[in-house]
This record gives sequence, C-alpha cells and structure tokens, in this order.
Amino acid sequence: MKLLNLFAALVIFTTLSFSAFSQDKKATILTIQGENITLEEFENIFRKNNRDSVITQKSLDDYMELFINFKLKVREAKALGLDTVAKFKTELEGYRATLARPYLTDTDMLNGMMREAYDRSKQEVRASHILINCDPSASPEDTLKAYNRAMEARKKILDGAKFDATAKEYSQDPSAKDNGGDLGYFTVFQMVYQFEDGAYSTPVGQVSMPVRTRYGYHVIKVTDKRTARGEIHVAHIMVKEKKEENGAANASAKAKEIYDKAMAGESFTDLAAKYSDDGSTSKSGGELPWFGTNKMVAEFEEAAFALKNDGEISAPIKTSYGWHIIKRLGYRTIGTYEESEKKIKSDVSRDGRSEKTKNSFVSKLKKEYKFTYDEKLVNEMAATADTSVFKGTWNVSSKLLKKPMFTIDGKKYPASEFHKVITDRMKIRTKQTPADYIRSEAKVYAENALLKHEDTKLEGKHDAFRLLMNEYREGILLFELTDQKVWSKAVKDSTGLQNFYDNNKSKFMWPERIDVTFYTCANEQIAAKVRELIAQGVSNSDIASQINKDTQLNIQIEEGVFAKEDRDILENVAWKKGLSMNIPYNGQFVIANVKDVIASTPKKFSECRGLVTSEYQNYLEEQWIKELRTKYSSSINKQVLHSIK
Repeated sequence: MKLLNLFAALVIFTTLSFSAFSQDKKATILTIQGENITLEEFENIFRKNNRDSVITQKSLDDYMELFINFKLKVREAKALGLDTVAKFKTELEGYRATLARPYLTDTDMLNGMMREAYDRSKQEVRASHILINCDPSASPEDTLKAYNRAMEARKKILDGAKFDATAKEYSQDPSAKDNGGDLGYFTVFQMVYQFEDGAYSTPVGQVSMPVRTRYGYHVIKVTDKRTARGEIHVAHIMVKEKKEENGAANASAKAKEIYDKAMAGESFTDLAAKYSDDGSTSKSGGELPWFGTNKMVAEFEEAAFALKNDGEISAPIKTSYGWHIIKRLGYRTIGTYEESEKKIKSDVSRDGRSEKTKNSFVSKLKKEYKFTYDEKLVNEMAATADTSVFKGTWNVSSKLLKKPMFTIDGKKYPASEFHKVITDRMKIRTKQTPADYIRSEAKVYAENALLKHEDTKLEGKHDAFRLLMNEYREGILLFELTDQKVWSKAVKDSTGLQNFYDNNKSKFMWPERIDVTFYTCANEQIAAKVRELIAQGVSNSDIASQINKDTQLNIQIEEGVFAKEDRDILENVAWKKGLSMNIPYNGQFVIANVKDVIASTPKKFSECRGLVTSEYQNYLEEQWIKELRTKYSSSINKQVLHSIK
C-alpha cells in the first residue's frame, strides 16, 4: 500500500474525530460538472488540515481553490475508469480493513479495559504459580484431566503443603525446579491477560482457583503487592568472568578497580568505552534503554532502583552475566492516564483483552441482527467428520448442506458455504478431533460472517468512517492519476525534461562560488610555517606530512568549490585570489588560499537533474489543472463556504 501525501488525503491510521457542524452539513458547497459536494465533506477535510489556524474568509477561499483542483483530478480519474480496476479495489479493501478495526469492537468495554490496565500499572504483584499444561484445542476429556490435576495441587497447598515444594512436584513450567514457581514482581501487560487478571484479583497470601490461559491451568499464589516503581534509566559497565583459573577473582578485582576510578571522578562514559565487556553498549557510555519492573535480572534491577539520585553510582554487583557497575541517569514515575493512553490502547489491542472486547461486540451484534445458530445441524455435520476434513475431501449429505446453519438480519446462510470453506483448506494442524474441529470452526465462521455484515453497515452508522473512507478512495485515485500525468511522466519523458531545462536555464543557476583551499592550523606558529611551505610551492599532501609528523591534529586541509552558504568561514574571507590573513576559528587559525572566484553560471543538466525533474513536475501539474478547469465546470456556494467562519 502507498502512503498518500496529498493535501486532502492525509493517511493517518486513526479514527477521525468528528464534530457536529452548526450548519446543515448536507448543504451543497461546491458543484463540479453537475455533481454536488457537501459542506460536511469540505469542512471535514478543511478542519483536519487547519487544526491550529485562525479561520478567515481568505483562508476558506484559498483552500477552496486547492479543494477544487483535488476534486477535478478525482473526477478525471473516475471518468477514466480508474475506480473500476482490480488494483484500486484491492488497495482500497486493504485500507478499509485497517480503518474498520476500531469500529468492530465494544468501545465501552475497550475504554473500561484501558482504564483497568492503567490502574493496574500503578501496582506491582509478586506471585508464584503451578502450571498444568493444556493445549487450547485439547479434547474435553484432556481439559478436565488437566483441571483436576490443578485442583489437586491447590488442595494440597490449602491443606498445609508448602507452595514451592508443591510447585516442584506438580508444575510443568521448567523453571519451577529452580524457583519453586516464584515469578518475582510483575505489572500490567507482562503476563498473558488471563494470568494477570487472576493475579491482580487474588488477595495477598491467598491461592487462586485454576486460571486458564493458552498454556494450560495455573494455580496462583500472590505473595506481595506494592506501588509501581516506575521506570529508570541507567548506564553500566560489565565485567565478565573468564573461564580460567582465578577468573572469578580477577573479574571481581577488575570491577573494583573500575569502580574506584569512577568514584575518583573519571568519566563513566570513557570507562565504559575502555573496560566494559558489554559490546552493545560500551561505545555509547554503557547506556541502556529505560526499563521498569521485571525487565532485567533481579539483582541488576534491585541495584538500579536502589540508586536514589541521578549521577549516583553503585558498587559492583554480581549477576549471572558478570559484575556490573551501574550509574543512574534518570527516573520517572507512572504518567497520567492521558499521557499513557496511546500506548495502553496499543498494548490492549495486542493481548487477551482484545479478544474479550471482540467477543462482547459479537454478543451485541447477535442481539441487534437477531442472530440464530442451528447447533443441532452443526452437531449432525460434526458427527460425519473424520480425518477427511483435514484433506479437503470431507463429504456431507446434500440434505444437510441445503439447510441454513445460521441467520443474520433475516438472511439465511446455508451449511454448504461453510462446507466449502472447510474443504478448500488443506493440511490443518490441530490436536482437536475432527468433530470438535468442525464445531469450533463453525462458530468462528458464523461470528466472522456477523462481523462482515456489520462491516457493510459502517458507512451508514458512522459519519466519521464514511468520510474517512471517501478520503482514502479519492486519495488512491488521485495518487494513481497524478503518478501517470505528473510524477512518472516527468521521470520517463527525457526529451520533455531536456527541453524544459533548455528553456528555463535561468531557474537552475550556480551562485557565485569560490575555488579555495582551507588550511586549519592548531596555532599561529603552525600557520606561519604553512605560509612558508605554500610560498615554496610545496604540495598540500607534503604540507600535511610535514606539519602532522608528530600528531594528526596540527593541520587539516580541505579543497573545493564552495558558495558562501556552504561554509560559514567564508563570511570572513575576501573573495579575491591569493592567501587570506590568519582567521581565528573555533580555537584554531584558518588560512584560505583562493585560486579563483567563479561568477554565477547555469548548472549543467547533469548537475541539477533532480531539481529540473521537480520543477518539470510542477509545470506538468499546472498545465494539467488548466486543462481540467477548462474541461469541467465548477461553481462555489460562497454563502455556505463562508458560513464555516
């Protein structure tokens, strides 16, 4: 998909904020060749592109001229049938799927879950768990078996057994053997939603009922809850322990020496560059990204958050990676809801909450469209299922296939359509039995049909969506036709481009320039020596070799042709041939050896092809608009236009 960077079709993948207009939004503001454009459409685009501007009669008139140009191009694209080609339809469908997403969810529930997530972000939970594996597609028998196993472990704990010992006995989380099920502290979005919900809902010291996630059943014991720590920004120097004799002792001693240097005032950045074994951060002074709870190994995290002031440096601490010296660079608490809202919305859309809001929305649609579902029919079809459903050869009697599997808004959907979807699939991977697979897929198919039906109603239900879809539709058309008429044409039309350059050379001029060599000297003594060498006719390479014999910092030499704006030093150079005086510059002294002053001349075509192409595109567009304004009539309703002010 292309990003449309056109004045009236700004591509922003967010829901349009739409306000009711005081005027009659269906009033005609513009007519082009008999087609009426409403105040609603114009004002929607105008306000979006003039959010912070004072609206005046002149600004409305000026913008209307741009709007007319836009609409004329769209009219021409439609006249050429560009809105009927497959490429256009495919691209628009792709945009629609993205734009429709916010409208196909339970907004009230979404807002509630966002607020819930924010409130939870202000608290951190420490919990332990026991996991009994159970695949999401497990049979009812296997699911019950896993649940009973989890309940057995929970009962043992409630009867007095220690949680960590029970976790080592029962849990199928491999880490339980080492940590007894202890997950440490965590906060919102760091666990799958169902687990997070179970942990935040369980009081400290208590054990939850089994909580189902995609991994299986979890028995959760909450051991602590605390106020969220916020986020911290640190740099570190890491010393790895080498696998050699005395490797541990040497690493510890090295870390202590580096720490002593840091405490003595040596630059932490320089020490990290010289000594840190963390190659990914040593060149940037050891700087790490901002992080919060449960993002680093526990020892590192505890030491970092123990630093109370920016600039404070920790004594060396040991982790599984080696020794670390940590310097605090910054700290921030949890922001306000408004500051966090955008990120929370993004995070909610990616975890289990999104499925919950979708399910709630589907439930509302079922009521709105009087949805019915023939479960008996689905069970009859499932009873005929065998492994052929995974091979695309599943046979079902025509009698069953003719029956409606569900209805939406009075429309009947025959079982044959679902059967075709299943038989078109091949090589399905699932642990479900064929019958369970058919039952679960039938529900998914019916719910997707419900969402598709709602999708067809969006323009009628939501003005914002209708207007935004129209922007995208016309924006894609405008892009395609402008590409044909202007952008690609200017690039491909080499003859037209050359002729345009030949007829407009005065637009592509070099400014007055200077052919000069700059000698940047460390001090006046070196500048004096350089003058002697220049007078003797010594080449620049030999001058550099002699002057920089002991250090590369005594002189830097730069040659070239420059306009005055290319180098600020040229403000202090007399534009005449010969050597300049010593010019103090950034603590050094510059000698400018001016070889020639070049008058303003036209650029060669090869030197300005990109600029010529841009100007030629502007010319082509101007001519095209003149042609369209002649071809199509237009009239503005000034009274409606100026009523916006």
